[in-house]
Amino acid sequence: MADMDTRRAMRLKRKKRIRKHLSGTTERPRLSVFRSSKHIYAQVIDDTKGQTIISASTVEKQVRQGENPENKIAAAAEIGKQVAKRAMDKGIVSVVFDRNGYKYHGRVKALSDSARETGLDF
Repeated sequence: MADMDTRRAMRLKRKKRIRKHLSGTTERPRLSVFRSSKHIYAQVIDDTKGQTIISASTVEKQVRQGENPENKIAAAAEIGKQVAKRAMDKGIVSVVFDRNGYKYHGRVKALSDSARETGLDF
């Protein structure tokens, strides 16, 4: 368990270091990603107002009742598409990507790539 605590502490340290230089505005909000062992969550946040504008996750009822993706990477790609579509509907075209201390690899990369393909500009 000590190893898990160390990994979590290191991720939080990276997160803090990244967030010093990263902030979302009304014109260009922040796309924040959180991944747990089972699910992935994405939020578009306006840091000037302190509000979450859009969110999507694999926990949502629509996602769970729809097609079941074959793996977690495919599920993350689907969440990226959903978040991009919802952002486009709200008139948000450009965002700042916040990987939240996670490596840009696997599920985090799949989410961001599918959001870019759907039309969000990073």
